[in-house]
Amino acid sequence: MKVCIIGVGYVGLTTAAVLADMGHQVTCVDKDAHKLAELRAGRIPFYEPGLDELVARGRANGRLTFTADLPNGLAEASVVMIAVGTPAFPDGRCNLTYVWQAVDELAQTLTHPATVIVKSTVPPGTTAQIQRAMAETSRIRAVHVVANPEFLREGSASRTPGGLTALSWA
Repeated sequence: MKVCIIGVGYVGLTTAAVLADMGHQVTCVDKDAHKLAELRAGRIPFYEPGLDELVARGRANGRLTFTADLPNGLAEASVVMIAVGTPAFPDGRCNLTYVWQAVDELAQTLTHPATVIVKSTVPPGTTAQIQRAMAETSRIRAVHVVANPEFLREGSASRTPGGLTALSWA
């Protein structure tokens, strides 16, 4: 399966590395050129045991790539994951600015049917709003939007029996 992950923070990168290690072709898209350069050089911007090995293995076997070019990342991807940051406003509400930027760019760029998975932390109802926005603005009508919130535990997400290594994407 070909997967595009938008956002290579903790959730996006960990998910990408594990999916690539399971045999899927994963392209990570991010706007931060410095972060992409660091990842291409094998430097992980945070500590997660074993993640450096997963990323290195994925890069070496060609199943994990990094780009700032969304159209390239989306090419032939049947699954697109939105894993961008959702920092809190001072009043505690979720800031969805990056999610909506990703959705807008995705709607303008996607050229084939796909399933969009929202892994970013969003309030209830956001997935339905994204589905409506994609239906109204995307030229592709066969886009399905689903929520798959992350429940990773930092320090063990890439290696524990209950962590991502237990997922099956057959």
